[in-house]
Amino acid sequence: MKLHELRDNEGATKKRMRVGRGPGSGKGKMGGRGIKGQKSRSGVAIKGYEGGQMPLYQRLPKRGFNQPNRKKFAVVNLGLIQKFVDAKKLDAGKITEDALIESGLVRRKLDGIRVLAKGDVSAKLNIEVTGASKAAIAAVEKAGGSLTVTTAQAAE
Repeated sequence: MKLHELRDNEGATKKRMRVGRGPGSGKGKMGGRGIKGQKSRSGVAIKGYEGGQMPLYQRLPKRGFNQPNRKKFAVVNLGLIQKFVDAKKLDAGKITEDALIESGLVRRKLDGIRVLAKGDVSAKLNIEVTGASKAAIAAVEKAGGSLTVTTAQAAE
């Protein structure tokens, strides 16, 4: 087989319809847009418009609330912290938020760093962060370490 002999499978490709290219094409003159009216013109985007009927997005009930000033935490799993400690990128004796950023485990602090309990912990870790889940605190203490939450907003 040579390069010039390569062909796509039969029926795998289909030529696109060239609209407005004369009467012989079958889609000439108006190009399948019908006669006159808003939709026949160019530059028209009537996305949610339903011709005077109440649009679907307005008919559906609105629910929930997004708090505008909510805190956004950078999230770290215990398993990853353990991995970095094993690779000697983190010191198990004193793990702070700055140490987590320096090691490359967390990119940026945001409103603080929150530790979650995914993964296993075998080393005796001393962690000091802004937030932690109850399961994470329990897992670290079970391994003989301590997890201190620095702000008032402790575990969820």
